[in-house]
Amino acid sequence: MSFLNKFGIGIGGGTGSGISRGIPQSGRPRNNGPVAASSPRAPEKHEATRVSNGLKEFLWNLDGLGRGTLLDLGPAWQTTLSFFIERGFRVSSEDLLRAWKEFLAEEGERLKQGGADAAATVDMTPIGRTTRFLEGNLQYPRASFDAVLLWDLLDYVEPALAKQMVATLTELLRPGGIIFAMFHSKKPEGFQRYRVADSSTLQVISTAVMCPAQKVYQNREIQDLFNRFRTMKSFVGRDQLRETLFIK
Repeated sequence: MSFLNKFGIGIGGGTGSGISRGIPQSGRPRNNGPVAASSPRAPEKHEATRVSNGLKEFLWNLDGLGRGTLLDLGPAWQTTLSFFIERGFRVSSEDLLRAWKEFLAEEGERLKQGGADAAATVDMTPIGRTTRFLEGNLQYPRASFDAVLLWDLLDYVEPALAKQMVATLTELLRPGGIIFAMFHSKKPEGFQRYRVADSSTLQVISTAVMCPAQKVYQNREIQDLFNRFRTMKSFVGRDQLRETLFIK
């Protein structure tokens, strides 16, 4: 995928680091030893912080997992990567919202250059776009991951893509795997990205709008999206953000 910056980072034995394209298919050894602590970085001027009960619960569910695998669907922030690498996780990062924005731009340019002939031959329905987009994204073997950081991605993509994306992630998770997602209770006025500061705090980075918000999901709609998951737990914040965990 020419426009997508996708990579995996992993460590072994708690020290050192390496780059890897593959996802291990072996079992999940458990490690009950002490966990290294991360030092939170002071926020920059364009950042804010928020206490994250969802993140605390997410980490509690992962506690004791040895060399687990995690998929981060936001930007590849070094702070987030280091946080999980220090805990023995093998991390893959795929900025799916940026990929979606670039995909839509490429689709529009292709239609512009192809004219009426291209418009007649390319399926531009939401389902058609979703199919083409996922042919080049989220391409991992089944049951590759123990955990996924979905962030608030679903609020910013077309509902058809959101539905198929959740179905794809469900297949990528191992039994007992967990997804950490966020949903806005009303249409957001700005645009934010998130990274992990420490085990109970997220840094909130305000940036230019990458994609306009598409949908505000109600509780029943969220349950329908994740109906193949056995557990759902939500934490509602004062900033109109609902943090939700889904356990397969």
